[in-house]
Amino acid sequence: MKNTEYFRNKNILIIGLQRSGLSAANLLCRLSAKVSITDNQDNSIIRHNMGCLKSDNVKVEVGIHSRDFSKEAELVIISPGVPNDSLPVVWAKERGVPVISEIELGWMLSPAEIIAITGTCGKTTVTTLVGRMIESWGKRSFTCGNIGNPFTLEVEKMREGDFVALEVSSFQLENIYKFKPKIAVILNLSPNHLDRYNDMQEYIAAKERIFLNQDVNDYLLLNYDDELVRNLSKKAKSKVDYFKKGGSLNPNQEAVLAISKILNIEERIVFDLFKNFKGVEHRMEEVLEINGVKFINDSKSTTTEATVWALNNIPSPVILISGGREKGNDYSNVIAAAGNKVKSLVLIGEAKDRIRQAFKGQVKIFEAQDLKEAVNEAFAFASAGDTVLFSPMCKSFDMFSNYEERGRLFKEQVSRLAGIKN
Repeated sequence: MKNTEYFRNKNILIIGLQRSGLSAANLLCRLSAKVSITDNQDNSIIRHNMGCLKSDNVKVEVGIHSRDFSKEAELVIISPGVPNDSLPVVWAKERGVPVISEIELGWMLSPAEIIAITGTCGKTTVTTLVGRMIESWGKRSFTCGNIGNPFTLEVEKMREGDFVALEVSSFQLENIYKFKPKIAVILNLSPNHLDRYNDMQEYIAAKERIFLNQDVNDYLLLNYDDELVRNLSKKAKSKVDYFKKGGSLNPNQEAVLAISKILNIEERIVFDLFKNFKGVEHRMEEVLEINGVKFINDSKSTTTEATVWALNNIPSPVILISGGREKGNDYSNVIAAAGNKVKSLVLIGEAKDRIRQAFKGQVKIFEAQDLKEAVNEAFAFASAGDTVLFSPMCKSFDMFSNYEERGRLFKEQVSRLAGIKN
């Protein structure tokens, strides 16, 4: 790793004890930093993560943020879910203490070439494909970031000549300073996270930080078919190239193909990958078929655009399960795609009232108390040849710790249902 001495004996405060915070804390302890962690939540996940800390010297406060606890910090690392108006961030900025994201920390230490991928939809699929493409090319690749494994969990394994396929969210980009990927990719931009951003322009401003520090030796890949993305080229200092939908390839595949050309990877490797790729977990994942009814887990769908894509790619009639925590989505965007395809809509979670209002008069609507009841109701409404699609259009945090847990529970309930019906 690079720059390891920078962290030795430095007082570092980490805000948030979820996956990225835990990973950063354990890494920094191994680098002999003086680590403190503050999290205003106190629940079973936080308590579990406290038990996963690898050093007894880490100071931890949970259920509160206190000024005294953070007063010695010389550097603050913020977890993606923590807003920039969080009290420890405010206190740090009052004292002139730098606040950086976990991906900035990973970048400071990593000797590998970074391919950073962002956008409203498709990040996980493209990041997964890029990682597998590089491995098929015969190089070592690490797939991490917003996709699952934090950057800081993998960085100690990296060497010069390796590659990182890094999925980055707008939240992670808010607090970068020198983060500089060799290749930056912006897939698409549509309204998202408007519970966190004041408007679309603020959301775009966060996303475009992915190429903030690039220079003429770096590459920026933009989706030509998306006008908002295409126009970002005016701000770039790096070499700009475009991808767009064409022929038999979808935009995600075109993006991967464009990356392969920059890296001089043979097209044969790329097309073999596309042919054999079965998708990623929780994204249009076929679970089971029960009595002629197919169940699809699309738990990773937290936007209306993702649900529209799912509906457009399912040929059969659909019973749609949606809902979760509100994030400012315009659910009416789904009505056209739902058309005559969605036979009924089963709603769960905090956002169900807003979704019901958007779909009122368009489709039969039912409510469920939890995901188990929603799966059972959806199956009861379905006929042989139908598809039950779990595509929430919302965040998971009202009922689940993350979209992975949400998707796993959906699959578990479908499996239970299969045991009952078969």
